[in-house]
Amino acid sequence: MPIGQQDSGATAGAKFVTSTVGNTVGGVTNTVGGVVGALGRGLGETIEGATGSAGQPVAKGLTDVTNGIEKGSNDVAGGVKRAGEWKS
Repeated sequence: MPIGQQDSGATAGAKFVTSTVGNTVGGVTNTVGGVVGALGRGLGETIEGATGSAGQPVAKGLTDVTNGIEKGSNDVAGGVKRAGEWKS
């Protein structure tokens, strides 16, 4: 939009609502993904520490899966936030 022009009426209202919803959903998704990732890393370290090399494959698998969930949720959250800002 050129400088000096503002959205009016329904467009301004829609942008406000989608921005608010997008930022909220994106923030919650980031939080959940971060918790899942941290939990998986912590459990992986605990399993490996308690079982040694015998549990290492399970620990690494758990860590890899939860890190993937964390990255995926971060990507989704970023997309939701951009959509809420009417960006692509």
